[in-house]
Amino acid sequence: MPKPTLFVPPYLYSALSLSLMVAFPAIAQDQPSGVYTLETTTVTSSFRDDSLQETAASVSVIDEAELNKPGNTHLADVLALAPNVNVSAGASRGKYYQIRGVGERSQFIGAVNPSVGVLVDGIDMSSATLGATLLDAKQVEILRGPQSSLYGANALAGLINISANEPTDYLTGDLELTVAQDNTQNLAAAVGGPISDKVSYRFAAQHNSSDGATKNDYLKRDDTNNIDETLLRTKFHIEASDDLDLDLSAFYANVDNGYDVFSLNNDRHSLADNPGHDRQETVALSGKSTWYGNRHFTQETAISVNKNKMEYGFDEDWTYRGFHPDEYSSFDNYQRDEKGATVDVRFISTEESRLFNDSTDWTGGLYYFHRSSDLTRERTGKPTFSSEYEANRYAGYGELSTELTDKLIWINGLRLEEDHTLYRDSDGHQAKPTELLWGGRMALEYQTSDNQMLYGLISRGYKVGGYNSTNSLPEALRSFDSETLWNYELGAKHNLLDDTLHTQVAVFFQQRDNAQIKGSRIIGLGDFVDYTANADNAYSYGLEAQAQWKVSSAVQLYGSLGLLQTKLKESGAKFDGRDAAHAPEYQFAFGVNFDHGSGWFSGLDVEGKDEFYYSDSHNASSDAYT
Repeated sequence: MPKPTLFVPPYLYSALSLSLMVAFPAIAQDQPSGVYTLETTTVTSSFRDDSLQETAASVSVIDEAELNKPGNTHLADVLALAPNVNVSAGASRGKYYQIRGVGERSQFIGAVNPSVGVLVDGIDMSSATLGATLLDAKQVEILRGPQSSLYGANALAGLINISANEPTDYLTGDLELTVAQDNTQNLAAAVGGPISDKVSYRFAAQHNSSDGATKNDYLKRDDTNNIDETLLRTKFHIEASDDLDLDLSAFYANVDNGYDVFSLNNDRHSLADNPGHDRQETVALSGKSTWYGNRHFTQETAISVNKNKMEYGFDEDWTYRGFHPDEYSSFDNYQRDEKGATVDVRFISTEESRLFNDSTDWTGGLYYFHRSSDLTRERTGKPTFSSEYEANRYAGYGELSTELTDKLIWINGLRLEEDHTLYRDSDGHQAKPTELLWGGRMALEYQTSDNQMLYGLISRGYKVGGYNSTNSLPEALRSFDSETLWNYELGAKHNLLDDTLHTQVAVFFQQRDNAQIKGSRIIGLGDFVDYTANADNAYSYGLEAQAQWKVSSAVQLYGSLGLLQTKLKESGAKFDGRDAAHAPEYQFAFGVNFDHGSGWFSGLDVEGKDEFYYSDSHNASSDAYT
């Protein structure tokens, strides 16, 4: 029997959010002064660190207290707290992200260029997100809308930034053990402190294991969809001189998860004779230097490298040999060796180098990005397929922040990026295109009072084109063009009730040109082909509202609401005039946390999501849930 769900009509959430927006300022005038305040939240994903309430963008920040709740071990475990953000599992973990209905949902033989950027301690892991864990995480930032002026072609739809705890100049440590059903065990530990008066460190380790919720009735096993993850991180902070700070980080992930979820009755009972797997081994290093030796600017240099071995395979027939009358049996396996590197050299103005009569802060820099991906695909009864993909990108960027008045700030950012791509495969296809792309943003911030900020924003994001790696497609579908996204956004942020209540709300409209849409075809007997094509156009609009209220020293409330409408346009296509895949029309989350003192705490969290299409190429959809 299906579990009962609470259904509330979407229009009620719209009315509720609008009521809250109107009511919050009114409540602020009527309530007595409080003695408890919310801590200031700093957003670190911009050119300059700034408080959440003074950032001209729709941003969700998930803090350490929320990240440390039992069961939160991976990025996908906490994204329901952010409005208009969705996730697709693809295999053992949720590792494909969508923001405002834009983002990838799976990967097979194609080389995916992510629409949502994912950074882990400054390391670009957008194409290897199985390693995007919450190991010793301090904060997760989700920036909605194009972030291309900051992060280029990998942030068309938005950016997710995970920051881990920093080294400390005093000894500190944490130890956590979680046990749960399905033989779930999570053990995490961290320790940090000084090595000398100039050097401090932090070391963290975590192991996650579980049998999973799938029962394989054919093999009579209950661990074929298991979790087995080992994670390590080391960080150092070095005060090299009075003018130079160095931050070094090393990260290692060894993920060997099972993948056995295909079920004929969708009941978590598998009949597979050859269960799949979802594996990733990652070694990553990053370093950042911050130099204060010139009074006219601060110079930052950030370098990262990462190496990933990934393997993803599944029982393509879902069952065992003999179940199908034709005895069809097939296993599909994808093995990738990926390497990545980034170099970002940035100059940030100081008080003494402000421009235009001391009214304008400036930031400028140069950026290099490298990614290579070698694929080997082995499939029962088919020849082995292999491909090589390499991308090198060179960018220059800059941003000006001008104080037009003591309350009005005008922000202008621009990024120019040149992409060089090389592709070749075992079918004899080869290409070597070059693309020149640009993105940026223009924003106005109006600080109406100490407690309210209004903003308006226009931003442009971009994403490179690519190839469909299969001979089964007609020549017209073998390649697809680059995509651009225009975002128009209005927002308001409030600090109310003596800084115990923080609210933010944004409305937006997005227009996608040459939108890259995922499609699929069945050719012959069981020959599944997925590909990417350009739609004529696509658009979306919606609302995002968030609030945090520290009612007392022991009680804190939070809530978020996302409303989203999307449409795809392509004459003759299955999706023409339909909502985009993985774009629920509403999402909500709310909760209350209680601190009872002496280390005891409790809370209640509720989340909900509307139904949505799984794909743009068919009509299967999820169920709404609460």
